[in-house]
Amino acid sequence: MNFRLATCEDLSVIMNIVCQAQASLKARGIDQWQNGYPSDKIILQDIAEQHACVVTEGDTVVAMASVVFNDEPAYDRIMGGKWLSTGAFVVVHRMAVDDRFRQNGIASFIFEQVEEMCHRNGTVSFKVDTHRDNFPMRRFLEKHGFTCCGIIFLHDGNERVAYEKLLNE
Repeated sequence: MNFRLATCEDLSVIMNIVCQAQASLKARGIDQWQNGYPSDKIILQDIAEQHACVVTEGDTVVAMASVVFNDEPAYDRIMGGKWLSTGAFVVVHRMAVDDRFRQNGIASFIFEQVEEMCHRNGTVSFKVDTHRDNFPMRRFLEKHGFTCCGIIFLHDGNERVAYEKLLNE
């Protein structure tokens, strides 16, 4: 597997993966990503800002995620708890794996790659948020050493459960 920055040429495959994730969430009764989010405009912005990453298996894009350092205004205020740290952090948003490649450790691979990025630049805080009812993602985060820290609210007012993992320097 390879982890690299996404390009505009990856957009159609990324959007196909997004559509699969939207359908999966809907089938599980989770209203996350059911309002046209993330749109191709958002993904193109992620690509332009060099936040969009993909995992490839050979020439096939099998997963996508947005990796952002030190920029998540929704994390400025947390309710019902507190972050484990202050200061520099990385956040992963919009992560999805192609249905044909699920249950193959690809999400874990993405998180390993992000942690490697953090080790290279000295970032020790890894933050993520997810929908309250997205129990598979919540279990994944807890399995990978993340601590539930509280509730954040997105710019559109939607509530998300916030997690953080402190990395060894």
